[in-house]
Amino acid sequence: MTHTQIFSQLWDSYTTENPSVKKIYDLFIAEGEEVVNDHIAFRTFDDPKINIEVLSKPFLNSGYIEKGSYVFETKQLFAKHYEHSTQKDAPRVFISQLKSAYFSDYTRDVIRRLVKEIPKDIINSDKLIFSGNTWGTPSFKTYSKLKEESEYAAWVYVYGFRANHFTVSINALKKLNSIEKVNQFLKDNNFKLNSSGGEIKGTKEELLQQSSIMADHIEVEFKEGVMSIPGCYYEFAQRYKDAKGDLYSGFIAKSADKIFESTNFYKK
Repeated sequence: MTHTQIFSQLWDSYTTENPSVKKIYDLFIAEGEEVVNDHIAFRTFDDPKINIEVLSKPFLNSGYIEKGSYVFETKQLFAKHYEHSTQKDAPRVFISQLKSAYFSDYTRDVIRRLVKEIPKDIINSDKLIFSGNTWGTPSFKTYSKLKEESEYAAWVYVYGFRANHFTVSINALKKLNSIEKVNQFLKDNNFKLNSSGGEIKGTKEELLQQSSIMADHIEVEFKEGVMSIPGCYYEFAQRYKDAKGDLYSGFIAKSADKIFESTNFYKK
């Protein structure tokens, strides 16, 4: 598959399952804006069958190369980001994984069990990043217990392999051409922003500023019944030029750390 085909398939399921994303996208279009994707992100566990190296394969096969790595000490995560080798306007890809060794026997046992239940034909193919939850109906009890240790782990347990978020490039917007304007536009249209660490993560001096909405609550079928929990979110990024005049293309770990909290459970 080409990278364009990959992103198109991921976008279709992402917007279908997360209503606020399509609403915001349509609002930007109605304002006469062109919506360009800055990056897309995935979450996984560090098991060698489903880790970053595995999830990145479809992108590497379609022309992407590894560009940076990041450590998140508080949440015990590791991440890498990738960029297309020749098409500079192609979206970046950000893939993170939970460092399972830092968590309880319970959490590690759950992860091992989930990995065992993934069909081999999915693990050994490029379908993994599209496959969602491959281990069947989740248990709300398990979700809740995982959430006590890691919201990240609980999210992956329920949703599996899918785009965790797409990101609007503010640099490509003409009227809403600053992160402050974008955030105000979102609030004016009644979207809840992630305020952890402030509504704007990062500074102009760091060459990257980011914001995001809190993930939609969506109805999920658990073994105990249907429950409403956070799904995926939409992010917004503004990049700045460095001293050489080049647009910064990486990520800031302390900012991304707060962006991860866009899927934290919250009361509506």
